[in-house]
Amino acid sequence: MLILVTNDDGVYAPGILALSGALGEVGRVVVAAPDRERSAASHSLTLNQPLRIEKLDHDRYAIDGTPTDCVHLAVNVILEGAKPDLLVSGINRGGNMGQDVTYSGTVWAALEGNLMGIPSFAISLVDDRYADYRPAAIFAARTARWIAENGLPEDTILNINVPDDPEQDLDKYLFTSQGYNRFSESVIRKEDPRGKSYYWIGGERLPFRGSPETDVGAVAGGYISVTPLHADMTNYGELESLKKLHPDNFKPGEYS
Repeated sequence: MLILVTNDDGVYAPGILALSGALGEVGRVVVAAPDRERSAASHSLTLNQPLRIEKLDHDRYAIDGTPTDCVHLAVNVILEGAKPDLLVSGINRGGNMGQDVTYSGTVWAALEGNLMGIPSFAISLVDDRYADYRPAAIFAARTARWIAENGLPEDTILNINVPDDPEQDLDKYLFTSQGYNRFSESVIRKEDPRGKSYYWIGGERLPFRGSPETDVGAVAGGYISVTPLHADMTNYGELESLKKLHPDNFKPGEYS
């Protein structure tokens, strides 16, 4: 089994080292990851400058681009067009739940793999109180074996979030929907030595409120969250409502 591993925390991050080590028990692992942290890169692709690949050692490469760039260069250059049997993105430092998935380079690297026809999943360690990646790495290896046996639907990835608990029960997991994270809005203004302003964007996570059947709710309850995602962001229920409100504006074939 050929497994491509990437992330958005960078090729030297402890999460990707733990992940690649655990997946090495499942198959051959090729690591192709950003040469530095590229968190919140989402689905960005580098189109206005060249990219470079540095071989660090056997089957481990650093790329000066985004996680999505890494997937493309890994498949088309490093693997010379050979599609891996599985793509795994992570283990991210911090959760990727709720609306955070739209920012996440970790999640979108997996979605890019899916768009290229590769079974893919993303995995994150929620919070970093202990920064113990071992339980998440073991769960990733279990998931890889399960996908090897059962496959995934063509348009679906799994987005996995693991509580940062060294004693986490790996059989304590839930299949969930995407939830909603609550943050305090915050922009911090500071001044540099020349008196010019600069800003930090960020806010504190607020206490969870919502359904325990969501990714955020499951993790808040001490469960591993496994959420099926796909790249199609259409709100189909609302689409049908709009068609009913304005039936004359929806005539299939009119512009073909």
